[in-house]
Amino acid sequence: MDILARLANLPGALPGACAQGLIWGIMAIGVYLTYRILDVADLTVDGSFGTGGAVCVMCLLSGMNVWAALFIALLAGLATGLVTGLLHTFMGIPAILAGILTQLALYSINLKIMGKANQSINVDKYDLLISLRWVKEFALHNPIIMVILVSAVVIAVLYWFFGTELGCAIRATGSNPAMSRAQGINTNFNIVLGLAVSNALVALSGALLSQYQGFADVGMGRGAIVIGLAAVIIGEAVFGRIFHNFALKMVSVSLGAIIYYIVIQLVLTLGFDANLLKLLSASVVAVFLAVPYWKSKYFAKPAAKKAQKEDAKNA
Repeated sequence: MDILARLANLPGALPGACAQGLIWGIMAIGVYLTYRILDVADLTVDGSFGTGGAVCVMCLLSGMNVWAALFIALLAGLATGLVTGLLHTFMGIPAILAGILTQLALYSINLKIMGKANQSINVDKYDLLISLRWVKEFALHNPIIMVILVSAVVIAVLYWFFGTELGCAIRATGSNPAMSRAQGINTNFNIVLGLAVSNALVALSGALLSQYQGFADVGMGRGAIVIGLAAVIIGEAVFGRIFHNFALKMVSVSLGAIIYYIVIQLVLTLGFDANLLKLLSASVVAVFLAVPYWKSKYFAKPAAKKAQKEDAKNA
């Protein structure tokens, strides 16, 4: 009966979970670009997410228009990705280490931007795009409706961009760098551009979250890469057989983030220790990453296993 009583409270918490899932879904699309399209392990995300939130809040506090604040936050995220890309391509630092270095530097930069570890912004005093206070209102400024519109624009722009010659070159760079170089594609430029676009989306997500929750915090991006990966993997696992179009794959990532937050909300409603949420997230990501390997190794057909053994011998 206690469990049923707790589950009865779940519907009231679902709008907030969906809103957060949609906001983090934009960040997850950025992670998808580096993880699946570029095939680069980028850990800048944990820092650039906080940078987007910090820049947006400080711009709003200075009296700037909300759309201008979002745009500047997006540019700040783009700059963080640019730094990671240059560290990787120009200085020859491995991508994962370049991301860690940028993320580490961004902690100090975010503190400098805000002047302290936390900056709040009141929805009553400032014209915000979204707010937690409006999550149960049926209106255009409802965070769910507004973020769906923003996500739709982001996906449409990315779908168009990755259909252009430059976008196709970025996809080719991630798919086969050696062949791309043989075709005369500047792979280093494409890696830098891909990282910049990815972190611009991450910063945009951070800017939206800071408005939604009413504050920006220096540690708000901690663990963002795990949430992003969880959204990507859940989206692929649930919708991979249905969605094959590139735009729909990005939609599946956004839906994966929503599913992730609904599951988190369900677990919390059932009385799970909130201090163990990061452990739960890491475990979910690890299991979903291991599933393709387990399927190929333990559940593949005999003929496929034999072919794999022959390939291993020939190698």
